[in-house]
Amino acid sequence: MMNEKKIAKVWAKVMAGAMVFAFHILPCSLMAQATLAADTIALGDQTTLHIPVGTDSLPVLDLGKVEVVEQHIDTVSQVLISTVTCFEPGEHWLHIGPCDSLPLVVTDVEVDTTTAEIRDIAPIQRVPYTFWEVFRWVLLAWVVAAVAIVAWWLIERRKRHGSLFAHHEPVDTRTPEERALDGLEELRQSHLWQAGRVKEYHTRLTDLVRQFIEESTDIRATEMTSGETVEAVGSRGWMAEVGLLQTIFTTADLVKFAKSEPLPQEHEASMTAAVEFVRNLWEAVKPAETGDKETGGKEA
Repeated sequence: MMNEKKIAKVWAKVMAGAMVFAFHILPCSLMAQATLAADTIALGDQTTLHIPVGTDSLPVLDLGKVEVVEQHIDTVSQVLISTVTCFEPGEHWLHIGPCDSLPLVVTDVEVDTTTAEIRDIAPIQRVPYTFWEVFRWVLLAWVVAAVAIVAWWLIERRKRHGSLFAHHEPVDTRTPEERALDGLEELRQSHLWQAGRVKEYHTRLTDLVRQFIEESTDIRATEMTSGETVEAVGSRGWMAEVGLLQTIFTTADLVKFAKSEPLPQEHEASMTAAVEFVRNLWEAVKPAETGDKETGGKEA
């Protein structure tokens, strides 16, 4: 009975020792494979820490004042590779897991104070401007000024004309008499009736005369018939011009409505009458226009 108790106690001690070995000594023996590429580095230098990880979870690292710069796992060799550095001289212990530690010695940078000259921090030096640095600012100012001028011009143009790109015909500064005589001369030089275009010739002739009457007087000749136009001119007291106007309109109406074929001298007579009518009527209305202007000027 006593022997069985002793055997049980011994067996219990053996099992306890096995558990200690399994939970503490065996893992530590496996983790002892962690290595440093260099166990001594200068201040601020780097070294590599290799830790086999296998299929287990990553070990807990307690590196103290040693810093990890970069870290990755080599999946082929199943090794955790950590790049470490330190900025404090002395001996540092890298604790890997619960039972493994590696020493890392960091040496200080020696300064020879006997030969090295210690100086204050130099003040900020002002670098002189180069030609390109000055020129680009001048160029920028030119560009801004040019853009401002173009923008001002476009705005003013739009205010005056209502559109930026509208095309405006030049202003005709000729008097109604000059426009009418120029048109009649152009019609004469076209030789329309000589080419058989009799109707077109007389249509244009009467249009020029009607336009002149409307521009020179208050008679809306372009909206009236031939008879109404002759009557309106006569009612203004211009009886000398009525005969000329009747000659022009009578021949033109016969051509346009009766398909008459005037003789060559009749074509020329209509042109001569139109030129004389324009000159005579202008002489009749021009003094009155000048007198109105002078009267208005004196009243003002």
